[in-house]
Amino acid sequence: MNKKYLYSALVLGSAILWQSCGSNDGAGQQQAAGLQQPTIPVSTTTVQKQIVSGLKSYPASVVPLQETQIFAEVTGYITKILVADGASVSKGQALYEIDRVRYQAAVDQAKATLEIAKANLDRVNKDLGRYQTLAEKDAIAKQTLDYALTDVNNQKAQVQGAQAALTTAQTNLQRAVIRAPFSGSVGISQVRDGALVTAGGTLLNTLSSINPIAVEFQISEREILEFSNYQNGKAATEITVQLPDGTNYSEVGKISIIDRAVDPQTGTIKVRANFANAQNVLRAGMNLTMMVKSTSSTEQLVIPFKAVQDQLGVYNAYVVSDSSTVTQRAVELGLKLDELVVVESGLEEGEKIVVDGIMKVRTGAKIVENNEQK
Repeated sequence: MNKKYLYSALVLGSAILWQSCGSNDGAGQQQAAGLQQPTIPVSTTTVQKQIVSGLKSYPASVVPLQETQIFAEVTGYITKILVADGASVSKGQALYEIDRVRYQAAVDQAKATLEIAKANLDRVNKDLGRYQTLAEKDAIAKQTLDYALTDVNNQKAQVQGAQAALTTAQTNLQRAVIRAPFSGSVGISQVRDGALVTAGGTLLNTLSSINPIAVEFQISEREILEFSNYQNGKAATEITVQLPDGTNYSEVGKISIIDRAVDPQTGTIKVRANFANAQNVLRAGMNLTMMVKSTSSTEQLVIPFKAVQDQLGVYNAYVVSDSSTVTQRAVELGLKLDELVVVESGLEEGEKIVVDGIMKVRTGAKIVENNEQK
């Protein structure tokens, strides 16, 4: 009797277990069916090649063609400041005066010393002439003639020393008046009347040339040939700058210098363009945007700029495969052309990329093309 009950219980348990497993398998299949990846509607376009023309922009800064710090050249007190802060000056214009009366007195004293030395030389020369005449008649000891020759030589040295002292005094007198070494604009004076300055140790002001003026910027090493052609006149371009307030500077510049070497760390090289600056609009150190109008000599890859995703300075595009899935790919961009942008690397002609809907897709996502959105 117990065996019959045991057999019935085993059969009933097996049936319940089979029903439970079958129910779980069905739920798993239903859950898997519910997790199938949905297709994402996007618009796409094909990567194409064309001749491009547009503006390249570069961060730039204003650099004077000439700039120098003006130091005191003699020691003394500032007695005159002859130019206003920030004024435009011409080459040779007097800027500061340092104890000029004192250095004029030193010149006068050196002149007097030189005159005395010359007079003494004239006297000993006459004495030597008389002694030589007497020596020819054996009317004087030879030693006296030797002394006379020594006196002449000594006095000549005195004249040379006095002449050197006069030259030094005259140089100091000239340096007591600080003059502009070239035309330009001075900054705010670092000293005031009555200040004690030291030769070579006290900064008085800074002088910068203003017209023409240079604007420097960095280009990629791949652009060296292009900019060399601009510099040599082998290719036409228009070079302008945008001021910090967003307005365009009225003058057009010209490429003047391409630096001698590429920076191996950045792969860039410095370029300088010169601009007329008669109104002193461009100031030394000003940050600008350099705008270079460029036309490609060969066809280049272009895509819509909105197809590019910027992730902390790294640009990406989503490429569509034959199976309608997308893959994110890093791209390097070139010239910006209104709604289009040149692709330097990362894509090939004829590849299909996502244009609208890039924020909704990820690598491996399944897409459906809906190009009516374009």
